[in-house]
Amino acid sequence: MDIDELRDKILTGDRRSLARGITLVESSRADHREQAAALLEELRPEGRQALRIGLSGTPGVGKSTFIEAFGMMLLARGLRVAVLAVDPSSARSGGSILGDKTRMERLSREPGAFIRPSPSQTHLGGVARRTREAVALCEAAGFDVVLIETVGVGQSETVVSEISDLFLLLLAPAGGDELQGVKRGIMEIADIILVNKADGDLKATATRTCADYSGALRLLRKRPQDPEGFPKALTVSALQENGLDAAWDEMQSLTDWRKQSGHWERNRAEQARFWFAEEVRQALLARLETPAARTEMKRLADAVAQGQATPTAAAQDMLASLDMA
Repeated sequence: MDIDELRDKILTGDRRSLARGITLVESSRADHREQAAALLEELRPEGRQALRIGLSGTPGVGKSTFIEAFGMMLLARGLRVAVLAVDPSSARSGGSILGDKTRMERLSREPGAFIRPSPSQTHLGGVARRTREAVALCEAAGFDVVLIETVGVGQSETVVSEISDLFLLLLAPAGGDELQGVKRGIMEIADIILVNKADGDLKATATRTCADYSGALRLLRKRPQDPEGFPKALTVSALQENGLDAAWDEMQSLTDWRKQSGHWERNRAEQARFWFAEEVRQALLARLETPAARTEMKRLADAVAQGQATPTAAAQDMLASLDMA
């Protein structure tokens, strides 16, 4: 693969080349990892930045419907939108449906939009392991807003906050009460809570749910990255496209304040530090996948299973063998 040619095409915003670039960075082949690192290093001096918005919510809350309606609204304002959707991988087969482009039929046809579904594989935290690098490619391609949709599995999806500038949590009407709202985990990292499906018979319920969460947010400890009034809860209807403009205005207000206060740059610097440490951890884990390491792991595991060694002692022996390698 000609990395220089791929870089040049990505910088022009060519969507086919962007898709090839993301496929390259998602590959686990050693030669592809070298090419991906070279590509990212060549794109880094461009310094292009997009607004990165993480989005999570339980399955069925309407994440795909919201992203399509929200993306169409942003396109109407003259912005280019990239969507990185992470689908859960099967624990049995390892496969993923990757059906988000089917759900976002209108948005996928727009020339100013780019939608890329990726499998979560074995990575925890609601995002794929290489989502951060895919975000960097989308920024280099000139997209103004990058939406990162997580798997949507529960309250532990906090890794997305290490990729995004803003984190939105999408909730369904009657999805909980004030006690649910003060639970630790995903609630603590949300910048804006959006109660979706505020239409029809559910409108009144959505309004009550929004009030419950607004009260709960006031009980949480104030964060240094928030101006007065944030985080906050709002109602939206992705189906009827109500409340999207108000939500976008709040996002812009929060983004402007964080840029002026210096939090934006500090946050991105801390994220870079986090992903450096993560790369080191993953590289160390990869050393366990070599043939010699697998053989030693099997030998020690058999010894543990037969009661000839404790798991702690066997683990220490395994680590010692890696140090010697």
